[in-house]
Amino acid sequence: MRIDLHAHSNASDGTDSPAELVANAVAAGLDVVALTDHDTVAGHAEAAEAVRGTRLTLVPGAELSCRVGGVSLHLLAYLFDPAEPAFAAERELVRTDRFRRGRAVVERCRELGAPISWEQVERIAGTGSVGRPHIASALVEAGVVATVSDAFTHDWLANGGRADVPKHETDPATAVRLVRAAGGVPVFAHPGAVKRGRTVSDQVIADLAAAGLGGLEVDHLDHDEETRARLRGLAADLGLLATGSSDYHGHRKTVRLGEYTTDPAVYEALLAQATGVQPIAG
Repeated sequence: MRIDLHAHSNASDGTDSPAELVANAVAAGLDVVALTDHDTVAGHAEAAEAVRGTRLTLVPGAELSCRVGGVSLHLLAYLFDPAEPAFAAERELVRTDRFRRGRAVVERCRELGAPISWEQVERIAGTGSVGRPHIASALVEAGVVATVSDAFTHDWLANGGRADVPKHETDPATAVRLVRAAGGVPVFAHPGAVKRGRTVSDQVIADLAAAGLGGLEVDHLDHDEETRARLRGLAADLGLLATGSSDYHGHRKTVRLGEYTTDPAVYEALLAQATGVQPIAG
């Protein structure tokens, strides 16, 4: 089995519609794909409809924005009940603040001389929840930077960069407990991605494990071999699952669906922890 547990649609900051994501996952030879848009489940219904009649299994999920000790981090949540009220309310709070933060970042970019506009960013985002990748695409359109990746530097959009503006981010231990209370399984996304900014200590990860964290995303584009080996050992020491995923965003990033995958035995262990909803088989 080929299993990719981290992919985005245009319901957040990917470029594929949920249906296109499903079609591309089938074309990539995947058996399982997780739809994990940022702080939203808006793409789940379309993806569930698109998976019918295929050989693909869809894992509904989301990627949550968190912060602890001044460090931003992301938490993947799988197979939670989207209607559970406490977790739904927290996702709505984060989504609402994304809008405020997006407008503030655009204004900061304009103050720094970038000829972009909020209307341009909204056009790029379409129906998706506005995020920094949409603003990065606007900077590319304006010729300020050459690529989306080039926008995520200290000069522009990186955490702590000149155009960065803080947003509401959930305490990760609180997020872990919310996911578990909704029947889901929480996995720490790309925990060693140092090129994205500061990362948390192993002690913070141990504390999250004690709070109910289910796994670490180990095999990821932003982890070198040394980092993967360290995280795999840490996961084993803490009794956590070690997953692998592409973190696919369509043409906004160069990574391909299925470029990094999760071991089938790890996937089965993740399913055994979930009590919210079940994967959707084609």
